[in-house]
Amino acid sequence: MGGGKKKQTLRKTERTQSRTKTPKASGSSKFPGEKHAGGIVPPTTESVLSQIKKMKAITPYAVASRLDIRMSVAKDLLQQLERKGKIEFISGSKNIKIYKLAD
Repeated sequence: MGGGKKKQTLRKTERTQSRTKTPKASGSSKFPGEKHAGGIVPPTTESVLSQIKKMKAITPYAVASRLDIRMSVAKDLLQQLERKGKIEFISGSKNIKIYKLAD
């Protein structure tokens, strides 16, 4: 039936290798094992709190969809706000956590 992808000819393989071996710019000295932190910057807490005050139940999904950020960033942001005392943890499981504004 399908059999899989056919093997490239030797000439075609050499041609693709020669194209990919172009010298890189001297300014980029990235090593293969080097890791960088992601470029995700959470929004400021003032803008977040103004959006959160309008919500009845504060969940990571609601915050992520309202602020247009990733779920992981929304979870970290809510944990940070809880540590600061701006919001309180109500209930939840390992999958979902529900918060409310602190009084």
